[in-house]
Amino acid sequence: MKISKQEVEHVAKLARLALTDQERERLTDQLSNILTYVEKLNELETKGIEPTSHVLDISNVMRDDVPRDSLTQERALANAPEMAAGHYKVPKIIE
Repeated sequence: MKISKQEVEHVAKLARLALTDQERERLTDQLSNILTYVEKLNELETKGIEPTSHVLDISNVMRDDVPRDSLTQERALANAPEMAAGHYKVPKIIE
């Protein structure tokens, strides 16, 4: 499928891209090649073939979400470089 320079300019405008004449020419050829390849893929018979999102089976490896005791305040603050009133003390960043 051949794409025109006007279509490339339209897509560039939508994407807010400023293209030089050389880039416009190159993208016209590249997008035409991509669309030609997609047309070839559309010729394939795909009836009865299940769609796949991954070639390999993927399964998440997650632990069970089991409630458990949380840290005490003293233990959470044990490695704090500075603390004040039972909280982490950090440098002021907003005036």
